[in-house]
Amino acid sequence: MDSSFWRSGHTPTLFCSFLYFDLSFMVWYLLGPMQVQIATSLELSTQARGLMVATPILAGAILRVFMGLFADRVGTKRAGLFGQLLVIAALICAWQFGIHSFAQILLLGVFLGVAGASFAVALPLASRWYPPQHQGTAMGIAGAGNSGTVLAALLAPILATALGWQNVFGLACIPLVLLLVIYTRYAKDAPGDFKQKHFMDYARMLGDRDAWWFMFFYALTFGGFSGFASALPGYFHDQFGFDPKTAGWATAACVFAGSVMRPLGGVLADRIGGTKSLLAVYAASALLIGTAGFHVGGSIGALLLFILAMLCLGAGNGAVFQLVPQRFNKEISIMTGLIGMAGGVGGFALAASLGAIKQATGDYSIGLWLFAFLAAVGWVSLSGVKERWRNSWSVAMARV
Repeated sequence: MDSSFWRSGHTPTLFCSFLYFDLSFMVWYLLGPMQVQIATSLELSTQARGLMVATPILAGAILRVFMGLFADRVGTKRAGLFGQLLVIAALICAWQFGIHSFAQILLLGVFLGVAGASFAVALPLASRWYPPQHQGTAMGIAGAGNSGTVLAALLAPILATALGWQNVFGLACIPLVLLLVIYTRYAKDAPGDFKQKHFMDYARMLGDRDAWWFMFFYALTFGGFSGFASALPGYFHDQFGFDPKTAGWATAACVFAGSVMRPLGGVLADRIGGTKSLLAVYAASALLIGTAGFHVGGSIGALLLFILAMLCLGAGNGAVFQLVPQRFNKEISIMTGLIGMAGGVGGFALAASLGAIKQATGDYSIGLWLFAFLAAVGWVSLSGVKERWRNSWSVAMARV
């Protein structure tokens, strides 16, 4: 990372974007690491447990579009402040009044989706400060905030065991309030005028076939990352008998690997090209997840396979967003919303389907093989469109 990168943008805003994204992802993912304790307390089935952890992902996916529209009208910084306050209020209510039913935990999941919608604020807040040649690095650093899932996976099960899972909602507000103070003080909107988006702008972008390709590719990489991050605590518990704390630690190792690789994936894509990176990601992910479906090597083998798979998916997240500004430089905020929504929908589908398949078949294998097949489809699809992209794109061709 050369010195020109740090001179080209606004470093305080970049790191505020990272912190906002990081802690937002922590609370967005909060139900996943505690799913065993919550499911036991509320007497939930495996399928209901899967739907519970998938609900914040879906809510975050849908709300990203609305947060993007809101940010255009009030400014990205103000939209971020509003989102943080709403999430803090929801967590305080859950802590003070308690969660006593499946419907109530799903409602909380919808509000936690607001934290997931931070994607539509944090990334444009950082991206607008940086030129095209540094977009992969800038978006990778800001996007590395998905490492917040590591904090939740490590700490939430331990705190839930020691203090009760409902009290974890109150404890989560402490870092969120500290973030609110830092964000208010140091984050700044980039100078210049930015065109306001409307629903018709999203509809217009959906008429571009490249938009659908990017949505599909990110549904695989980020959908795989977020879906497995939410489902793995239950997977390790059901498949190998891990207690909640051990399942959380195993998941944290997997999520940490993917989070670290996101910014590195952006840097790598800047160096060798986004399509080359993604092709490697899809091939490796298909092989690794497909092998995991055979439960090779028991719990240790599964853990190693998922760590490697999440490394690949994290790199893929960075690679996708290295390519997006090159193809959609003038529509970056619209495409960020659409692609982020697609990633969330992919994560919801993965987490919910793994729970449903486990309950129907008694095993996770079919769900894992299905994802491996889709990753292989991603490889074939990208192989088919990359030549057209190279021939038609007019920005930063050498990095495609």
